[in-house]
Amino acid sequence: MVILGLNAYHGDSSACLVIDGKLVAAAEEERFRRIKHWAGFPSEAIRYCLAEASVGLADVAHVAINQDAGANLWKKIGFTLAKRPDLGMVMDRIKNKKERANVGEELVRAFPDERFAGELHEVEHHLAHLASAFLVSPFDDAVVVSVDGFGDFASAAWGVGSGSVIRVEDKVYFPHSLGIFYQALTQWLGFPHYGDEYKVMGLAPYGAPKFLAEMRRIVQLQDDGSFRLNLDYFRHHKEKIDYEWGNGEPRVGELFADNLCKLLGPARSMGGELTQYHKDIARSVQAMYEEAFFHLLNTLHKRHGLENLALAGGCAMNSVANGKIYRNTPFKKIYIQSAAGDAGGAIGAAFAVWHKLGGKRGFVMDHAYWGPKFDNDVIRDLLDANDEKLVAQGCQREFIDDENTLCARTAKAISEGKVIGWFQGRMEWGPRALGNRSILGDPRRADMKDILNLKIKRRESFRPFAPSILRESVTEWFETDDDVPFMMQVYQIREGRRPLIPAVTHVDGSGRLQTVSRDTNPRYYRLIEAFDELTGVPVVLNTSFNENEPVVCRPEEALDCFLRTRMDVLVLGDWFIQRAA
Repeated sequence: MVILGLNAYHGDSSACLVIDGKLVAAAEEERFRRIKHWAGFPSEAIRYCLAEASVGLADVAHVAINQDAGANLWKKIGFTLAKRPDLGMVMDRIKNKKERANVGEELVRAFPDERFAGELHEVEHHLAHLASAFLVSPFDDAVVVSVDGFGDFASAAWGVGSGSVIRVEDKVYFPHSLGIFYQALTQWLGFPHYGDEYKVMGLAPYGAPKFLAEMRRIVQLQDDGSFRLNLDYFRHHKEKIDYEWGNGEPRVGELFADNLCKLLGPARSMGGELTQYHKDIARSVQAMYEEAFFHLLNTLHKRHGLENLALAGGCAMNSVANGKIYRNTPFKKIYIQSAAGDAGGAIGAAFAVWHKLGGKRGFVMDHAYWGPKFDNDVIRDLLDANDEKLVAQGCQREFIDDENTLCARTAKAISEGKVIGWFQGRMEWGPRALGNRSILGDPRRADMKDILNLKIKRRESFRPFAPSILRESVTEWFETDDDVPFMMQVYQIREGRRPLIPAVTHVDGSGRLQTVSRDTNPRYYRLIEAFDELTGVPVVLNTSFNENEPVVCRPEEALDCFLRTRMDVLVLGDWFIQRAA
Protein backbone atom coordinates (compact mmCIF):
# COMPACT_ATOMS: atom_id res chain seq x y z
CA MET A 1 0.00 0.00 0.00
CA VAL A 2 1.42 3.35 -1.07
CA ILE A 3 0.36 6.41 0.95
CA LEU A 4 1.42 9.96 0.07
CA GLY A 5 1.36 12.28 3.10
CA LEU A 6 1.14 16.05 2.66
CA ASN A 7 1.49 19.26 4.62
CA ALA A 8 0.13 21.78 2.14
CA TYR A 9 -1.01 25.41 2.05
CA HIS A 10 0.94 26.29 5.16
CA GLY A 11 4.47 27.12 6.22
CA ASP A 12 7.06 24.36 5.76
CA SER A 13 5.00 22.55 3.12
CA SER A 14 6.21 19.00 2.75
CA ALA A 15 5.55 15.50 1.44
CA CYS A 16 6.38 11.97 2.47
CA LEU A 17 5.81 8.49 1.11
CA VAL A 18 4.84 5.53 3.29
CA ILE A 19 4.85 2.08 1.67
CA ASP A 20 3.40 -0.88 3.57
CA GLY A 21 3.72 0.99 6.85
CA LYS A 22 7.34 2.13 6.40
CA LEU A 23 8.59 5.59 5.63
CA VAL A 24 10.69 5.60 2.47
CA ALA A 25 11.07 9.32 1.67
CA ALA A 26 10.27 12.73 3.15
CA ALA A 27 11.29 16.28 2.30
CA GLU A 28 10.23 19.88 2.71
CA GLU A 29 9.32 21.95 -0.33
CA GLU A 30 11.65 24.80 0.67
CA ARG A 31 14.69 22.67 -0.16
CA PHE A 32 13.66 22.44 -3.81
CA ARG A 33 12.15 25.93 -4.22
CA ARG A 34 15.01 27.59 -2.29
CA ILE A 35 12.62 29.83 -0.35
CA LYS A 36 12.63 29.49 3.45
CA HIS A 37 9.52 27.91 5.00
CA TRP A 38 7.89 27.73 1.54
CA ALA A 39 4.09 27.63 1.82
CA GLY A 40 1.76 26.21 -0.80
CA PHE A 41 1.32 22.88 -2.56
CA PRO A 42 4.49 20.72 -2.23
CA SER A 43 4.68 19.52 -5.82
CA GLU A 44 8.49 19.24 -5.95
CA ALA A 45 8.67 17.34 -2.67
CA ILE A 46 6.01 14.98 -4.04
CA ARG A 47 8.02 14.54 -7.24
CA TYR A 48 11.11 13.65 -5.22
CA CYS A 49 9.27 11.15 -3.00
CA LEU A 50 7.76 9.33 -5.96
CA ALA A 51 11.11 9.21 -7.76
CA GLU A 52 12.94 7.96 -4.65
CA ALA A 53 10.53 5.02 -4.41
CA SER A 54 10.41 4.48 -8.20
CA VAL A 55 6.62 4.76 -8.25
CA GLY A 56 4.20 6.94 -10.16
CA LEU A 57 1.15 8.85 -9.05
CA ALA A 58 -1.01 6.04 -10.39
CA ASP A 59 0.59 3.70 -7.84
CA VAL A 60 -0.51 5.87 -4.93
CA ALA A 61 -3.56 4.33 -3.26
CA HIS A 62 -4.14 7.09 -0.69
CA VAL A 63 -3.25 10.75 -0.26
CA ALA A 64 -3.40 12.01 3.34
CA ILE A 65 -3.33 15.73 4.14
CA ASN A 66 -2.91 17.18 7.62
CA GLN A 67 -6.04 19.32 7.70
CA ASP A 68 -9.76 18.68 7.86
CA ALA A 69 -12.11 21.50 6.89
CA GLY A 70 -14.92 19.89 8.87
CA ALA A 71 -13.01 19.51 12.13
CA ASN A 72 -14.18 21.43 15.19
CA LEU A 73 -17.06 22.87 13.15
CA TRP A 74 -19.36 23.64 16.10
CA LYS A 75 -16.55 25.47 17.86
CA LYS A 76 -16.08 27.63 14.76
CA ILE A 77 -19.79 28.38 14.50
CA GLY A 78 -20.04 29.16 18.21
CA PHE A 79 -17.08 31.53 18.09
CA THR A 80 -18.43 33.37 15.04
CA LEU A 81 -21.87 33.83 16.57
CA ALA A 82 -20.56 34.89 19.98
CA LYS A 83 -17.65 37.14 18.99
CA ARG A 84 -18.78 38.46 15.59
CA PRO A 85 -15.24 38.96 14.27
CA ASP A 86 -14.30 41.19 11.34
CA LEU A 87 -16.03 39.99 8.14
CA GLY A 88 -12.74 40.09 6.22
CA MET A 89 -11.26 37.64 8.71
CA VAL A 90 -14.16 35.20 8.21
CA MET A 91 -14.00 35.47 4.41
CA ASP A 92 -10.23 34.88 4.45
CA ARG A 93 -10.71 31.66 6.38
CA ILE A 94 -13.45 30.47 4.02
CA LYS A 95 -11.20 31.24 1.04
CA ASN A 96 -8.29 29.34 2.63
CA LYS A 97 -10.45 26.27 3.22
CA LYS A 98 -11.65 26.28 -0.39
CA GLU A 99 -8.06 26.39 -1.62
CA ARG A 100 -7.14 23.48 0.62
CA ALA A 101 -9.95 21.36 -0.78
CA ASN A 102 -8.39 21.27 -4.24
CA VAL A 103 -5.64 18.70 -3.70
CA GLY A 104 -6.92 16.63 -6.62
CA GLU A 105 -6.75 19.63 -8.96
CA GLU A 106 -3.27 20.49 -7.73
CA LEU A 107 -2.07 16.97 -8.50
CA VAL A 108 -3.47 17.23 -12.03
CA ARG A 109 -1.67 20.53 -12.58
CA ALA A 110 1.62 19.30 -11.15
CA PHE A 111 1.50 15.89 -12.87
CA PRO A 112 -0.43 16.38 -16.13
CA ASP A 113 0.83 13.11 -17.63
CA GLU A 114 -0.12 10.97 -14.62
CA ARG A 115 -3.42 10.11 -13.01
CA PHE A 116 -4.24 9.77 -9.33
CA ALA A 117 -7.13 7.35 -8.92
CA GLY A 118 -6.80 6.73 -5.20
CA GLU A 119 -8.61 8.11 -2.17
CA LEU A 120 -8.04 11.48 -0.48
CA HIS A 121 -8.09 11.57 3.34
CA GLU A 122 -8.28 14.73 5.44
CA VAL A 123 -6.69 14.22 8.86
CA GLU A 124 -7.40 16.80 11.55
CA HIS A 125 -4.34 19.01 12.08
CA HIS A 126 -3.54 18.10 15.67
CA LEU A 127 -4.32 14.42 15.20
CA ALA A 128 -1.73 14.48 12.42
CA HIS A 129 0.74 16.12 14.81
CA LEU A 130 0.09 13.54 17.52
CA ALA A 131 0.40 10.69 15.01
CA SER A 132 3.66 12.16 13.68
CA ALA A 133 5.19 11.76 17.14
CA PHE A 134 3.58 8.67 18.65
CA LEU A 135 3.06 6.35 15.69
CA VAL A 136 6.75 6.48 14.69
CA SER A 137 8.06 6.45 18.27
CA PRO A 138 9.49 3.42 20.11
CA PHE A 139 6.67 3.62 22.69
CA ASP A 140 3.82 1.13 23.05
CA ASP A 141 1.94 3.68 25.13
CA ALA A 142 2.53 7.33 25.97
CA VAL A 143 0.97 10.64 26.83
CA VAL A 144 0.76 12.54 23.54
CA VAL A 145 0.78 16.33 23.28
CA SER A 146 0.60 18.76 20.35
CA VAL A 147 1.07 22.50 20.86
CA ASP A 148 1.39 25.07 18.07
CA GLY A 149 -0.07 28.28 16.66
CA PHE A 150 -3.32 27.15 15.07
CA GLY A 151 -4.56 24.35 12.87
CA ASP A 152 -8.19 23.43 12.19
CA PHE A 153 -9.34 26.01 14.79
CA ALA A 154 -7.30 24.50 17.65
CA SER A 155 -3.89 25.36 19.07
CA ALA A 156 -3.23 22.32 21.25
CA ALA A 157 -4.44 18.77 21.76
CA TRP A 158 -3.50 15.96 24.10
CA GLY A 159 -4.43 12.46 25.08
CA VAL A 160 -3.01 8.96 25.20
CA GLY A 161 -1.48 6.76 22.51
CA SER A 162 -1.70 3.00 22.93
CA GLY A 163 -0.66 0.52 20.28
CA SER A 164 -1.83 2.06 17.02
CA VAL A 165 -4.67 4.08 18.58
CA ILE A 166 -4.52 7.71 19.68
CA ARG A 167 -7.32 8.87 21.95
CA VAL A 168 -7.57 12.67 21.91
CA GLU A 169 -8.73 13.78 25.34
CA ASP A 170 -9.06 17.56 25.00
CA LYS A 171 -7.97 20.61 23.02
CA VAL A 172 -7.37 24.32 23.33
CA TYR A 173 -9.41 26.15 20.70
CA PHE A 174 -9.05 29.43 18.82
CA PRO A 175 -8.31 32.18 19.82
CA HIS A 176 -6.17 30.88 22.73
CA SER A 177 -2.69 29.69 21.77
CA LEU A 178 0.76 29.39 23.33
CA GLY A 179 2.19 29.52 19.82
CA ILE A 180 0.47 32.84 19.12
CA PHE A 181 1.68 34.18 22.48
CA TYR A 182 5.29 33.33 21.58
CA GLN A 183 4.96 34.58 18.00
CA ALA A 184 3.35 37.87 19.01
CA LEU A 185 6.07 38.57 21.59
CA THR A 186 8.68 37.57 19.01
CA GLN A 187 7.23 40.26 16.73
CA TRP A 188 7.22 42.78 19.60
CA LEU A 189 10.93 42.03 20.12
CA GLY A 190 11.63 43.06 16.52
CA PHE A 191 11.84 39.64 14.84
CA PRO A 192 8.94 39.74 12.35
CA HIS A 193 9.70 36.82 10.03
CA TYR A 194 7.92 33.49 10.07
CA GLY A 195 9.98 31.11 12.20
CA ASP A 196 11.92 33.78 14.11
CA GLU A 197 10.94 32.34 17.49
CA TYR A 198 14.24 30.47 17.73
CA LYS A 199 15.96 33.86 17.92
CA VAL A 200 14.04 34.65 21.10
CA MET A 201 15.13 31.26 22.51
CA GLY A 202 18.75 32.14 21.72
CA LEU A 203 18.43 35.63 23.22
CA ALA A 204 16.65 34.55 26.41
CA PRO A 205 19.72 33.23 28.34
CA TYR A 206 21.23 36.73 28.19
CA GLY A 207 18.35 38.07 30.28
CA ALA A 208 16.52 37.49 33.57
CA PRO A 209 12.79 36.71 33.96
CA LYS A 210 12.07 40.12 35.49
CA PHE A 211 8.77 40.49 33.69
CA LEU A 212 7.15 37.19 34.51
CA ALA A 213 4.37 38.99 36.39
CA GLU A 214 3.49 40.86 33.20
CA MET A 215 3.60 37.63 31.21
CA ARG A 216 1.17 36.06 33.66
CA ARG A 217 -1.27 38.82 32.84
CA ILE A 218 -1.05 37.71 29.19
CA VAL A 219 -1.17 33.90 29.67
CA GLN A 220 -3.52 32.47 32.28
CA LEU A 221 -3.17 28.86 33.44
CA GLN A 222 -6.31 26.79 34.01
CA ASP A 223 -7.05 24.11 36.62
CA ASP A 224 -7.43 21.40 33.94
CA GLY A 225 -3.85 21.93 32.75
CA SER A 226 -4.78 24.14 29.79
CA PHE A 227 -4.20 27.85 29.25
CA ARG A 228 -5.99 30.93 27.99
CA LEU A 229 -4.81 34.22 26.57
CA ASN A 230 -5.86 37.61 27.85
CA LEU A 231 -7.20 38.71 24.49
CA ASP A 232 -6.86 42.41 25.34
CA TYR A 233 -3.23 42.07 24.20
CA PHE A 234 -3.94 40.48 20.79
CA ARG A 235 -5.57 41.26 17.44
CA HIS A 236 -5.93 37.84 15.79
CA HIS A 237 -9.35 37.04 17.29
CA LYS A 238 -11.20 40.12 16.08
CA GLU A 239 -9.33 41.70 13.15
CA LYS A 240 -8.15 40.55 9.77
CA ILE A 241 -4.46 39.66 10.09
CA ASP A 242 -2.46 39.57 6.89
CA TYR A 243 -1.49 35.97 6.23
CA GLU A 244 0.33 34.88 3.07
CA TRP A 245 0.49 31.12 2.53
CA GLY A 246 0.42 31.01 -1.26
CA ASN A 247 3.42 29.64 -3.14
CA GLY A 248 6.20 31.50 -1.41
CA GLU A 249 7.61 32.58 1.94
CA PRO A 250 4.87 32.69 4.57
CA ARG A 251 4.15 36.08 6.10
CA VAL A 252 2.12 36.88 9.18
CA GLY A 253 0.87 40.36 10.05
CA GLU A 254 1.21 42.00 13.45
CA LEU A 255 -0.52 39.87 16.06
CA PHE A 256 -0.21 42.04 19.16
CA ALA A 257 -2.55 44.88 20.11
CA ASP A 258 -1.68 48.37 21.36
CA ASN A 259 -2.33 47.19 24.90
CA LEU A 260 0.83 45.07 24.76
CA CYS A 261 2.86 48.22 24.15
CA LYS A 262 1.10 49.89 27.09
CA LEU A 263 2.11 46.92 29.24
CA LEU A 264 5.68 46.43 28.04
CA GLY A 265 6.59 49.65 26.26
CA PRO A 266 7.20 50.44 22.58
CA ALA A 267 7.90 47.48 20.32
CA ARG A 268 11.49 47.16 19.11
CA SER A 269 11.91 47.87 15.41
CA MET A 270 13.56 45.25 13.24
CA GLY A 271 17.31 45.82 13.37
CA GLY A 272 17.00 48.23 16.30
CA GLU A 273 19.29 48.17 19.32
CA LEU A 274 18.95 45.06 21.48
CA THR A 275 19.02 46.36 25.05
CA GLN A 276 19.15 44.48 28.32
CA TYR A 277 15.46 45.27 28.64
CA HIS A 278 14.75 43.30 25.47
CA LYS A 279 16.88 40.40 26.71
CA ASP A 280 14.93 40.34 29.98
CA ILE A 281 11.64 40.34 28.07
CA ALA A 282 12.90 37.42 25.93
CA ARG A 283 13.81 35.48 29.07
CA SER A 284 10.40 36.27 30.59
CA VAL A 285 8.60 35.08 27.43
CA GLN A 286 10.53 31.80 27.53
CA ALA A 287 9.84 31.43 31.27
CA MET A 288 6.11 31.96 30.73
CA TYR A 289 6.03 29.41 27.93
CA GLU A 290 7.81 26.89 30.14
CA GLU A 291 5.46 27.56 33.04
CA ALA A 292 2.39 26.87 30.88
CA PHE A 293 4.05 23.90 29.15
CA PHE A 294 5.08 22.16 32.37
CA HIS A 295 1.70 22.93 33.95
CA LEU A 296 0.05 20.97 31.13
CA LEU A 297 2.57 18.11 31.22
CA ASN A 298 2.40 17.68 35.00
CA THR A 299 -1.40 17.65 34.90
CA LEU A 300 -1.34 14.93 32.25
CA HIS A 301 1.21 12.84 34.09
CA LYS A 302 -0.84 13.03 37.28
CA ARG A 303 -3.95 12.02 35.33
CA HIS A 304 -2.47 9.08 33.40
CA GLY A 305 0.64 7.99 35.31
CA LEU A 306 2.53 7.08 32.12
CA GLU A 307 6.30 7.54 31.94
CA ASN A 308 6.55 8.12 28.17
CA LEU A 309 5.82 11.41 26.40
CA ALA A 310 5.49 12.01 22.64
CA LEU A 311 5.55 15.67 21.60
CA ALA A 312 4.72 17.45 18.37
CA GLY A 313 3.57 20.80 17.00
CA GLY A 314 5.56 23.93 16.30
CA CYS A 315 6.05 24.55 20.02
CA ALA A 316 7.76 21.17 20.31
CA MET A 317 10.63 22.87 18.47
CA ASN A 318 11.31 24.80 21.70
CA SER A 319 14.41 22.78 22.49
CA VAL A 320 15.19 24.82 25.61
CA ALA A 321 11.90 23.83 27.26
CA ASN A 322 12.22 20.25 25.98
CA GLY A 323 15.56 19.89 27.74
CA LYS A 324 13.95 20.77 31.08
CA ILE A 325 11.14 18.17 30.92
CA TYR A 326 12.94 15.57 33.02
CA ARG A 327 13.84 18.21 35.59
CA ASN A 328 10.34 19.70 35.84
CA THR A 329 8.02 16.71 35.31
CA PRO A 330 8.01 13.01 36.29
CA PHE A 331 8.23 11.79 32.66
CA LYS A 332 11.13 9.38 32.09
CA LYS A 333 11.29 9.14 28.29
CA ILE A 334 10.58 11.70 25.54
CA TYR A 335 10.20 11.25 21.79
CA ILE A 336 10.14 14.23 19.42
CA GLN A 337 10.65 13.48 15.73
CA SER A 338 12.98 15.63 13.63
CA ALA A 339 10.20 17.62 11.91
CA ALA A 340 8.02 18.31 14.93
CA GLY A 341 6.41 21.38 13.33
CA ASP A 342 3.91 21.54 10.49
CA ALA A 343 6.18 19.74 8.02
CA GLY A 344 5.89 16.66 10.22
CA GLY A 345 2.14 16.66 9.76
CA ALA A 346 2.72 14.97 6.40
CA ILE A 347 4.12 11.92 8.19
CA GLY A 348 1.42 12.06 10.84
CA ALA A 349 -1.36 12.15 8.24
CA ALA A 350 0.16 9.24 6.30
CA PHE A 351 0.62 7.01 9.35
CA ALA A 352 -2.81 7.93 10.73
CA VAL A 353 -4.35 6.68 7.48
CA TRP A 354 -2.13 3.56 7.45
CA HIS A 355 -3.42 2.56 10.87
CA LYS A 356 -7.02 3.60 10.15
CA LEU A 357 -6.93 1.14 7.26
CA GLY A 358 -5.76 -1.67 9.55
CA GLY A 359 -2.00 -1.42 9.15
CA LYS A 360 0.15 -2.61 12.01
CA ARG A 361 2.91 -0.75 13.83
CA GLY A 362 6.51 -1.67 13.29
CA PHE A 363 8.31 1.36 11.88
CA VAL A 364 10.33 3.52 14.30
CA MET A 365 11.93 6.75 13.08
CA ASP A 366 15.36 6.61 14.70
CA HIS A 367 17.09 8.83 12.14
CA ALA A 368 16.21 11.79 9.93
CA TYR A 369 17.89 10.87 6.64
CA TRP A 370 14.92 10.65 4.27
CA GLY A 371 15.84 13.20 1.58
CA PRO A 372 17.69 13.11 -1.75
CA LYS A 373 21.16 11.64 -2.15
CA PHE A 374 23.75 12.02 -4.93
CA ASP A 375 26.53 9.67 -6.00
CA ASN A 376 30.17 10.49 -6.64
CA ASP A 377 29.77 10.43 -10.42
CA VAL A 378 27.18 13.22 -10.26
CA ILE A 379 29.51 15.20 -8.01
CA ARG A 380 32.50 14.62 -10.33
CA ASP A 381 30.51 15.93 -13.32
CA LEU A 382 29.54 19.01 -11.30
CA LEU A 383 33.14 19.69 -10.30
CA ASP A 384 34.33 19.22 -13.89
CA ALA A 385 31.73 21.71 -15.10
CA ASN A 386 32.91 24.24 -12.50
CA ASP A 387 36.63 23.60 -12.82
CA GLU A 388 37.44 27.17 -13.95
CA LYS A 389 35.66 28.68 -10.95
CA LEU A 390 37.46 26.32 -8.59
CA VAL A 391 40.87 27.08 -10.09
CA ALA A 392 40.15 30.82 -10.01
CA GLN A 393 39.61 30.58 -6.25
CA GLY A 394 42.74 28.52 -5.70
CA CYS A 395 40.88 25.31 -4.92
CA GLN A 396 42.35 21.84 -5.20
CA ARG A 397 40.23 18.70 -5.30
CA GLU A 398 41.00 15.12 -4.48
CA PHE A 399 38.97 11.92 -4.62
CA ILE A 400 39.39 9.89 -1.42
CA ASP A 401 37.50 6.61 -1.59
CA ASP A 402 38.77 5.28 1.76
CA GLU A 403 36.35 6.48 4.46
CA ASN A 404 38.89 6.36 7.28
CA THR A 405 41.30 8.52 5.29
CA LEU A 406 38.56 10.96 4.28
CA CYS A 407 37.38 11.36 7.87
CA ALA A 408 40.93 11.67 9.20
CA ARG A 409 41.74 14.43 6.68
CA THR A 410 38.53 16.26 7.52
CA ALA A 411 39.05 15.91 11.27
CA LYS A 412 42.58 17.32 10.93
CA ALA A 413 41.25 20.30 8.98
CA ILE A 414 38.65 20.94 11.71
CA SER A 415 41.36 20.73 14.38
CA GLU A 416 43.34 23.38 12.47
CA GLY A 417 40.45 25.83 12.81
CA LYS A 418 39.17 25.43 9.27
CA VAL A 419 35.48 25.73 8.39
CA ILE A 420 34.18 22.62 6.64
CA GLY A 421 31.17 22.15 4.38
CA TRP A 422 30.10 18.52 4.90
CA PHE A 423 27.69 17.10 2.29
CA GLN A 424 26.94 13.38 2.60
CA GLY A 425 24.23 10.79 1.94
CA ARG A 426 20.52 11.57 2.18
CA MET A 427 19.34 15.03 3.19
CA GLU A 428 17.86 15.47 6.65
CA TRP A 429 14.10 15.63 7.26
CA GLY A 430 13.22 18.63 9.40
CA PRO A 431 14.90 21.98 10.00
CA ARG A 432 18.08 20.72 11.67
CA ALA A 433 21.33 19.82 9.92
CA LEU A 434 22.26 16.50 11.47
CA GLY A 435 25.55 15.62 9.85
CA ASN A 436 24.63 15.20 6.18
CA ARG A 437 24.11 18.86 5.18
CA SER A 438 26.26 20.51 7.84
CA ILE A 439 28.94 23.14 8.28
CA LEU A 440 31.47 21.92 10.85
CA GLY A 441 34.00 23.63 13.06
CA ASP A 442 36.26 23.14 16.05
CA PRO A 443 34.26 23.46 19.31
CA ARG A 444 37.48 24.11 21.27
CA ARG A 445 38.04 27.52 19.67
CA ALA A 446 36.42 30.39 21.56
CA ASP A 447 36.54 32.48 18.39
CA MET A 448 34.86 29.87 16.16
CA LYS A 449 31.42 31.51 16.56
CA ASP A 450 32.85 34.79 15.30
CA ILE A 451 34.72 33.04 12.48
CA LEU A 452 31.55 31.31 11.28
CA ASN A 453 29.48 34.47 11.47
CA LEU A 454 32.16 36.44 9.63
CA LYS A 455 32.90 33.84 6.94
CA ILE A 456 29.50 32.33 6.27
CA LYS A 457 26.42 32.65 8.46
CA ARG A 458 26.22 36.44 8.93
CA ARG A 459 23.64 36.08 11.67
CA GLU A 460 22.98 37.54 15.11
CA SER A 461 25.94 37.10 17.47
CA PHE A 462 23.74 35.89 20.35
CA ARG A 463 22.63 32.75 18.50
CA PRO A 464 24.46 29.59 19.61
CA PHE A 465 25.98 26.80 17.54
CA ALA A 466 25.26 23.16 18.30
CA PRO A 467 27.53 20.32 19.46
CA SER A 468 27.37 16.91 17.77
CA ILE A 469 28.69 14.28 20.17
CA LEU A 470 29.38 10.55 20.06
CA ARG A 471 26.48 8.82 21.80
CA GLU A 472 28.77 6.91 24.18
CA SER A 473 30.37 10.13 25.43
CA VAL A 474 27.21 12.02 26.37
CA THR A 475 27.28 11.50 30.14
CA GLU A 476 30.93 12.61 30.36
CA TRP A 477 30.15 15.95 28.74
CA PHE A 478 26.47 16.69 29.42
CA GLU A 479 24.17 16.50 32.44
CA THR A 480 22.03 13.84 30.77
CA ASP A 481 22.19 10.36 29.30
CA ASP A 482 19.36 10.90 26.84
CA ASP A 483 19.21 9.99 23.17
CA VAL A 484 18.92 13.29 21.27
CA PRO A 485 19.39 12.28 17.61
CA PHE A 486 17.30 15.17 16.24
CA MET A 487 18.84 18.09 18.20
CA MET A 488 15.49 18.75 19.88
CA GLN A 489 16.68 19.21 23.47
CA VAL A 490 19.03 21.63 25.16
CA TYR A 491 20.97 20.30 28.16
CA GLN A 492 23.59 21.71 30.49
CA ILE A 493 27.19 20.97 29.60
CA ARG A 494 29.10 19.69 32.61
CA GLU A 495 30.78 22.63 34.30
CA GLY A 496 34.28 21.19 34.06
CA ARG A 497 33.89 20.55 30.34
CA ARG A 498 32.60 23.99 29.36
CA PRO A 499 36.06 25.61 29.01
CA LEU A 500 37.06 22.79 26.65
CA ILE A 501 34.26 23.46 24.13
CA PRO A 502 33.52 27.21 24.36
CA ALA A 503 32.29 27.50 20.76
CA VAL A 504 29.24 25.32 21.50
CA THR A 505 28.65 26.39 25.11
CA HIS A 506 25.90 28.98 25.36
CA VAL A 507 26.06 31.85 27.85
CA ASP A 508 24.03 29.84 30.38
CA GLY A 509 26.29 26.78 30.14
CA SER A 510 23.94 24.83 27.87
CA GLY A 511 24.19 23.19 24.47
CA ARG A 512 21.59 21.99 21.96
CA LEU A 513 23.24 18.64 21.49
CA GLN A 514 22.89 16.03 18.80
CA THR A 515 23.83 12.49 19.81
CA VAL A 516 25.46 10.62 16.92
CA SER A 517 25.25 6.83 16.72
CA ARG A 518 27.35 4.51 14.58
CA ASP A 519 24.22 2.61 13.47
CA THR A 520 22.30 5.58 12.06
CA ASN A 521 25.09 7.73 10.57
CA PRO A 522 28.33 5.73 10.40
CA ARG A 523 30.31 8.26 8.35
CA TYR A 524 29.50 11.23 10.59
CA TYR A 525 30.23 9.06 13.63
CA ARG A 526 33.60 8.09 12.15
CA LEU A 527 34.45 11.75 11.51
CA ILE A 528 33.73 12.75 15.14
CA GLU A 529 35.62 9.67 16.29
CA ALA A 530 38.62 10.76 14.20
CA PHE A 531 38.42 14.25 15.74
CA ASP A 532 38.32 12.66 19.20
CA GLU A 533 41.41 10.59 18.38
CA LEU A 534 43.25 13.78 17.40
CA THR A 535 42.09 16.06 20.20
CA GLY A 536 40.52 14.03 23.01
CA VAL A 537 37.22 15.84 22.37
CA PRO A 538 34.36 13.65 20.99
CA VAL A 539 32.43 16.73 19.83
CA VAL A 540 32.32 18.86 16.69
CA LEU A 541 30.52 22.15 16.14
CA ASN A 542 27.61 21.61 13.76
CA THR A 543 25.49 24.23 12.03
CA SER A 544 23.29 24.07 8.95
CA PHE A 545 24.88 24.15 5.50
CA ASN A 546 23.41 27.40 4.19
CA GLU A 547 23.88 31.14 4.06
CA ASN A 548 20.58 32.98 4.65
CA GLU A 549 18.72 30.40 2.56
CA PRO A 550 17.18 26.96 3.08
CA VAL A 551 19.65 24.20 3.95
CA VAL A 552 21.35 22.97 0.78
CA CYS A 553 19.73 20.01 -0.92
CA ARG A 554 21.79 19.28 -4.05
CA PRO A 555 25.57 19.33 -4.65
CA GLU A 556 25.09 22.39 -6.89
CA GLU A 557 23.81 24.42 -3.94
CA ALA A 558 26.60 23.16 -1.68
CA LEU A 559 29.26 24.13 -4.22
CA ASP A 560 27.65 27.51 -4.81
CA CYS A 561 27.55 28.22 -1.06
CA PHE A 562 31.20 27.17 -0.75
CA LEU A 563 32.33 29.39 -3.63
CA ARG A 564 30.45 32.52 -2.53
CA THR A 565 31.54 32.32 1.12
CA ARG A 566 34.91 31.95 2.81
CA MET A 567 34.55 28.30 3.72
CA ASP A 568 37.93 26.54 3.77
CA VAL A 569 37.06 22.95 2.82
CA LEU A 570 34.15 21.27 1.06
CA VAL A 571 33.66 17.52 1.40
CA LEU A 572 31.15 16.41 -1.25
CA GLY A 573 30.67 12.68 -0.91
CA ASP A 574 34.19 11.29 -1.37
CA TRP A 575 35.49 14.50 -2.96
CA PHE A 576 37.72 16.68 -0.78
CA ILE A 577 37.96 20.27 -2.07
CA GLN A 578 40.28 22.69 -0.30
CA ARG A 579 41.18 26.32 -0.82
CA ALA A 580 44.89 27.04 -0.92
CA ALA A 581 46.17 28.49 2.35
